[in-house]
Amino acid sequence: MIRKAVSLIISGMLLLTAGSCSLQSPKREIRVWTTDETREITQTKLNEWLKGQEEWNRKYTITVSVMETGEVVTQFLTDSEEGADVFNFAQDQLSRLLAVNALSAPGGVFLDSIMSDNDEGSINAATHEGKVYAYPETSDNGYFMYYDTSVITDTSTLEGILEQCSSAGKKFFFPLDNGWYNMSFFFGTGADCQYSFGSDGVFTGADCNFDSDAGMKAFKAMNALRDNPAYAISTGTDAAMFNPDGGTAGAVISVPAEAATAKAYLGENYGAAPLPTFTVDGETFQMSGFKGYKLIGVKPHNDNDTTIFCHMIAQYLSGEEMQLARYDAAGWGPSNLNAQQSDTIKTDKALSALAEQFKYCKEQLQYPNLFWDLMKAFGSDINAGKYSGADESELKRALAELQDELLKAR
Repeated sequence: MIRKAVSLIISGMLLLTAGSCSLQSPKREIRVWTTDETREITQTKLNEWLKGQEEWNRKYTITVSVMETGEVVTQFLTDSEEGADVFNFAQDQLSRLLAVNALSAPGGVFLDSIMSDNDEGSINAATHEGKVYAYPETSDNGYFMYYDTSVITDTSTLEGILEQCSSAGKKFFFPLDNGWYNMSFFFGTGADCQYSFGSDGVFTGADCNFDSDAGMKAFKAMNALRDNPAYAISTGTDAAMFNPDGGTAGAVISVPAEAATAKAYLGENYGAAPLPTFTVDGETFQMSGFKGYKLIGVKPHNDNDTTIFCHMIAQYLSGEEMQLARYDAAGWGPSNLNAQQSDTIKTDKALSALAEQFKYCKEQLQYPNLFWDLMKAFGSDINAGKYSGADESELKRALAELQDELLKAR
């Protein structure tokens, strides 16, 4: 790319790209963080891309290193100066990164490409209080059902799936002891629990209605699932339970990252579908859940050229070419609209099932760590049979106690 004397608006600042740098000046290193599974493809593609940016190539080098998405915020909170210049992260960490001034908001042509090239959900995930702060990278952080097509022929209802598994001597694996998963029952009946944080990262409020008719229906459904002989506790990340040399699964609720494992074990019996409906007291609900996204952030810089170049990197890494390359390398599902329409993506059973499931899901916002601990303990108690045979008054008391603790979580 040959630089022109143009201006771009980034984070409300007017940044001029005009200027020159001495050929004798040492190159500045730009550090990029990504996950272990995508580090190699990211470095390879960035090296190729940088060769075509003649003027920028004379001034910068790019080094890609591993930092898992769950550790990015911790690193910035510990020492923001040591944070990478460009990095990917889970969208529920957006407000925490804003609180430590770790994000340079894209503007101008960068913002234009974000708005025109990506699906609505991923754009919303990159937005806080009406302003876009990051580049969408994936639309694939969610769960659905892998199943053995020789066992399950009708995936529409939980009751039918359990019956089909039982008839075949197989199991339905679901992680009731994991809040990320058991919220699919609460969301399904209309119960909810959300937390609010300001752009400074400070907690501003909590809203939870688990102690309600909707919460009771979700609780009853989870209790009934636990008591069904075809139910088995799942880690949520181990599709190897399909193993024909000892695996007992007819169906597993899990994530896209397990697709290769499920395919390897199931072969021609490999199937994927959105979550089923479930029925409580004669009323039917659609299982819901969270939908999440990975985003790419740019750390603020005082130097205009460096800021612009880092946004160029983020734009490239979030573009169609790189999103398809990451799918090929690691199976990540794209947020880019053109990439989503490629034949490869459209014929991927797992991503197709997830896309269908996303229609019923809530975007995953920020939750305090205590929320996940409380929901894990609640699900673990269900798995342990604590509420088996309990009457409605006992269940209501347990829900009221859970809600009280959730409202106090920070």
